[in-house]
Amino acid sequence: MTLADLPSWSGDETEITRTVELPGFMDAIAVIDRVAVVAEEMNHHPDIDIRWRTLTFRCSTHSAGKVTESDYELARRIDEIVANQS
Repeated sequence: MTLADLPSWSGDETEITRTVELPGFMDAIAVIDRVAVVAEEMNHHPDIDIRWRTLTFRCSTHSAGKVTESDYELARRIDEIVANQS
């Protein structure tokens, strides 16, 4: 998988990012809760910024100093969660 496979994401070889605006604050929190479960299952955790109903996800494998297949897979799963919430 590559960044080209994730049209909602942008970035480079060091980090990929996606910003999502949800209908409301509680919708944003619900997405964070679902992403947290997936991240724990994968043992791969994104950086998440929340500003009222806007979420920004940042994925990078810090130990590798770059984006890895785990980041692309986590991004794909975040996309699924957001699609099911919106």
